[in-house]
Amino acid sequence: MIHWKKLCSAALPAVLALSLLTPGAGSKAEAFTASNADDAMTALVNVFYDSSAKYFFVNSDHQIHPEHAYGPDSGLYTDFWWEAQLWETVMDAYERTNSPVYRTMIDDIYTGFNTKYPDMMANAFNDDLGWWALACMRAYELTGTAEYLNRGSYLFDHIYLEWDTAYNGGIWWRRDAHTPGQANAQKNMATNAPMVMTAVKLRNAYNNSAYLTKATQIYNWTKSTLVNGSKVNDHIEGTANGIVKDWDFTYNYGTFLGAAVSMYQATGTSAYLTDANTAAQYVVNKMVSAQSLMYEGENDAAGFKMVFARNLNRLRVLGGQTQYLSFLQQNATQAWNHRRVSDQIIGSDWLRPAGTSYVQSLAAAAGASILQLVPADGYTGYIAGNGAYEAENARRTLASGGGMINESTNAGFSGRGYVGGWNTTGTSIDFYVNQNTSGSKTVTFRYAAAAGNASRYVKVNGVVVAASLMFNSTSSWSTYGTVSVTIPLNAGSNTIQLGYDSTLGNSNYLNVDLLSGL
Repeated sequence: MIHWKKLCSAALPAVLALSLLTPGAGSKAEAFTASNADDAMTALVNVFYDSSAKYFFVNSDHQIHPEHAYGPDSGLYTDFWWEAQLWETVMDAYERTNSPVYRTMIDDIYTGFNTKYPDMMANAFNDDLGWWALACMRAYELTGTAEYLNRGSYLFDHIYLEWDTAYNGGIWWRRDAHTPGQANAQKNMATNAPMVMTAVKLRNAYNNSAYLTKATQIYNWTKSTLVNGSKVNDHIEGTANGIVKDWDFTYNYGTFLGAAVSMYQATGTSAYLTDANTAAQYVVNKMVSAQSLMYEGENDAAGFKMVFARNLNRLRVLGGQTQYLSFLQQNATQAWNHRRVSDQIIGSDWLRPAGTSYVQSLAAAAGASILQLVPADGYTGYIAGNGAYEAENARRTLASGGGMINESTNAGFSGRGYVGGWNTTGTSIDFYVNQNTSGSKTVTFRYAAAAGNASRYVKVNGVVVAASLMFNSTSSWSTYGTVSVTIPLNAGSNTIQLGYDSTLGNSNYLNVDLLSGL
C-alpha cells in the first residue's frame, strides 16, 4: 500500500502540481436538494462499487493507473485507508436516508475488505488501522453488530501498544519504526487524533472509563506537541526532542477538531469546544478559495477535505455550532455544481468542472459525502463566495524546474502566505472563479515586487485580456501594492490565469498574495 506521507517532502507544495482531470465545458448549476444527495451517492456506487467483490475500484474507468497503483489486485481496488473512508461515505448515506440498500452495503463492504485483507495486522501503518478502528466503531453505533465493536476494540488495543515515551508520548505512525531519527519514524496527527475519537466511542460502548483516560492522554499529547496556536501541525520526527513539521492539510485540522469534539462530547468541558472552533476557523478562513475548500491534490490528498467536512459537521451538530451550516451547504453546492454531467461524478477540485478523464474514488467520495452530511438548502445557482482568492490556495502550473513556491517569510500577507520565487517562463497561477451572472468585472491583484517592475500576462478562459500587465516596483518584499484589470466573466466557472512569458522581456521576481474584486 501507499500512504500520502510517503509522497511528501520539505518541498510539499509539489503535491498541488499533479492534476489528472481536464476541465470540461458546461458545468451545470442546480439546487442542492435531497435529490441531488441521492443522485451523488447513486453515481458513486454505480461508477465505483463492484458488488461481486463487495469493494470499491480506485478509478472510474476501472483501470490501474501508476500514480496510485496500490491496494488489492495490484491497485485495481482501493487500498486500506481509502476503503475505510468510502465505507464511512456509505455510512454518511445510511445516516441520512436510513435506506436498507446502504445498511446492506455496510455489512458487505466489511466482508469484502476482510476477503482482500484477511490479516489486517500485516499492515504496518497505525493510521490505516486506526481509520478502520474508528469506522468499525461508527458501524457498531449505527447497526449494533457486535463484530464491529469487537474489531474496533481489537484494533484500538493493538495500536495503543505503540504509545511510548519518545517525544514525551504519542503513538508511532508505523509499527516497524520506533527509533527517533530512524527512517519513517514519526508520530503524527493522522495516527493520534483518530484514536481519541475511537477511544471515546469505546468508552461509550463499554461504559469503561479507562478508554476516556486513554483518550485524554492521547489528546493532551497531540495538542501540546502538534498544535501551536491556531496551527495544527502534521508530525514530529528526528532525534532527541524531535522536529515538528508544520505542513498544512485540511486532513490534520479535521482530525484534530474531530478529536476535540469527541472530548467535548465525553466531558462537557468547554475548552475542547474552543479547541475545535480554533482549528475549524483556521481552515474556514485560510484554506479556502472564495469560501470553497481548496484543492489539495490528487490521490490521498483528494480525500482530505472529506475528513474535514465530516468532522466540521460533527462540530456543528454535537457541539451546537450552527455557524458552520452555511459554509458546509455552500461547499456541497459547489461540489455538486462542478460534477461531471455524463455520470454525475464529483472531481477532486470543487471549484471547477470535473472534466473528461478518469476520477479517483476517494475524490468522488469526498464530494458525495458532503452532500450526505448537511441538510439541503434548496438554493438554485452558482456559488461565487466572497470574491477573495488567495494565491497560495490557487492551482499552479509549474515549469520543469519548479519556478514558484508558497511562502510566508515576508510579513503583511493575507491568508496563509503568498506565491513567491516566481520568474520562470511557462509558469502560472490559475484561479478558478465562479460567478452568479456573466459580465465584466475589475479584479485586483495584491503583490510585492521589491526586485523592480515585473510584467505578467492575464488570460480569462484561455483568452489573453492583458498581454503585459505591469506590477510596479514596491519598496520591499513586505510592502504590498495592487494592480487592477477589467476582464469578461461567464456565469458559472471561469479560469483566470496570471502567467509568466519570457518574451515580455522582464524577468524580475514577483510575489502574488491575493486576487479580489469578484
